[in-house]
Amino acid sequence: MPGTLSESARERLLQLMRMLEKFALSGEGGAVTSTQAEQLIGWPRDTIRKDISCLGGPGEGAIGSSAGYDPELLVPLIKRALGLDRRRKFCVVGLGRLGSAYINFAPPELAEFELAAGFDSNVNRVEILKATAPLYPAYKMAEVISRFGIEIALLCVPAEAAQAAAEKCAAAGVRGILNFAPVALWLPGEIEVRNVYLTDELRALAVKMKN
Repeated sequence: MPGTLSESARERLLQLMRMLEKFALSGEGGAVTSTQAEQLIGWPRDTIRKDISCLGGPGEGAIGSSAGYDPELLVPLIKRALGLDRRRKFCVVGLGRLGSAYINFAPPELAEFELAAGFDSNVNRVEILKATAPLYPAYKMAEVISRFGIEIALLCVPAEAAQAAAEKCAAAGVRGILNFAPVALWLPGEIEVRNVYLTDELRALAVKMKN
């Protein structure tokens, strides 16, 4: 269950789940062994086996002697353990270049998420931008987020607007924020925030390359 898994185990299981979903979509079919998983995601096979053993479901060989893991059996187990076994609604806040790119972001493997709305302070942008989800001016954020039960916000606003936008999201009921603005957010402890800073990621990659 989620409470018994370490943060690193959860990250590994997310990578494993993504690999299994891509394997299933490839049409190759069949099982995936821990050796194949090691080659595809880079984690040692013993670590992968240990993570899977914490899920409380069938282990390797469940569909036949030494056959490996059946993606159709293992993916639901991972989703249940990580709390991804129900559909969650999310919104995009800020519809500039980055936000407008995400507003139509709906890869098939993300069926557990539903893009419910997009928001921007520029009313003209809201009116002319084409999107698969309904778009609203920013002053309607609290009303729309609360009405549709939106739990997650992708924050794609400039740094100077990020804190105020995040506070509006939290006040309306959002429980998690994926923050693309290069600024730290100060929010209540029950609000989960994940920061995605391109500069930091590039620097971290360069550090790893150097070492």
